Amino acid sequence: MRCGICFGVHDYRKLDVWTMSQRFVRDLYLATQSFPTREQFGLTRQLRRAAVSIPSNIAEGAGRGGRKEFARFIRIAAGSACEVDTHLQIGLDLGYLDFEQHARPGSVLETIKARLGGLERSLTAKP
Repeated sequence: MRCGICFGVHDYRKLDVWTMSQRFVRDLYLATQSFPTREQFGLTRQLRRAAVSIPSNIAEGAGRGGRKEFARFIRIAAGSACEVDTHLQIGLDLGYLDFEQHARPGSVLETIKARLGGLERSLTAKP
């Protein structure tokens, strides 16, 4: 189902950063399946929640209408990306992720953060 409101000013589904962050969430869910069950309500939940917040805030910001509001939600998505980065490091430190399992999502996450920064700058640039 498509969000009719979102097709006015910003169609978030056409943004590479939204598509990339959606794939990132899927991959992260798969990667965290191997986390210990005792972490189901701890690190696993926090990591997944923060990851889901990235594309969700992009979509919500697009649905708000104005560029200023959209930029605010992009900054929130960037904050969630930093939170995910921290949780991934904790997963590595605790031995839940090996270096390879940490490096792959970390690399994608850096690209997502850079694209969010570029999008935020384009939304706040004066014409």
